Amino acid sequence: MKYNQYKEKKVSVKKLDKQEILQDLRKIISIEKIKVDEPMSKHTSFKTGGTADFYIIAKTIEEVQKVMEYARIKKIKLYIIGNGSNLLVSDEGIEGIVLKISLDNISIIEQGENIIAKAGAGVKVMALAQELKKLEITGFEELAGIPGTIGGANYMNAGAYGKEIKDLILKTKVLNKETGKIEILKKEQQNLSYRNSIFKQHNYIILETSLRLQKGNIKEIDKKMNEYLNHRKEKQPTEYPSAGSTFKRGEGFITAKLIDECGLKGYTIGGAQISEKHAGFIINKGDATSKDILDLIAYTKKKVFEKFGVQIEEEIEII
Repeated sequence: MKYNQYKEKKVSVKKLDKQEILQDLRKIISIEKIKVDEPMSKHTSFKTGGTADFYIIAKTIEEVQKVMEYARIKKIKLYIIGNGSNLLVSDEGIEGIVLKISLDNISIIEQGENIIAKAGAGVKVMALAQELKKLEITGFEELAGIPGTIGGANYMNAGAYGKEIKDLILKTKVLNKETGKIEILKKEQQNLSYRNSIFKQHNYIILETSLRLQKGNIKEIDKKMNEYLNHRKEKQPTEYPSAGSTFKRGEGFITAKLIDECGLKGYTIGGAQISEKHAGFIINKGDATSKDILDLIAYTKKKVFEKFGVQIEEEIEII
């Protein structure tokens, strides 16, 4: 990928004519993959948020490279998203380009007793779980209900029921936004920790993740998956739009328990509510704005600090 295709200009989307940008983008990616002034409420699990100047779906690595190059050269802000399941977008929307990574390749390699599963960043976690079950591959069952993509799970080191994706990761194929080169990062290079990774601080775009798994029995896999999925439905407010657990687990305390002990279950601001089923979740009762959710997050943090003297942190990403 050459980096001299476009002349560098220090401009923003607001200063550039959107029609000019659209004409440029149509030269590098097909028009049906580009949306202008796209409501982000369509692309986040919270179902809130203003419009993105440009919303682009990339289904190949080359498309990711081309859009990234264009945004870099034109100095246009570029935001990478997956399934939008851990994301809160402001009501004012997003200035720049939102690039949805839809790389959906899955490949399986057998190495003795171990199985290597390679999944594109856009593969949904549940889709991979179902494919692995069909092939009688075990080790992924705890993560099956995570409502995001493999890229998003790798980015935030997602986990559930005592297992994190870092327990399975071998390596990750990434695109370096500074150099434009594709690199392979081993697990040890990714600084994976609780809901954190090198990807939150470094200019990498996740393209594909390789996981180490094992052969299993389909009946046992199915039983375990159903147990975890049923538990999730029983304990979490999956019937309402949300971004999963709103707050991180604390050091030495359970955040949801502190919120509950503040008497905040069911507390509502506008259309946003602290779930009556699970105090760690903020849900959209149907007509919430992103401001409602942000105000409820701030109020919850304030009340927990006043009562217990601890700062709780968001697990969700906010744009």
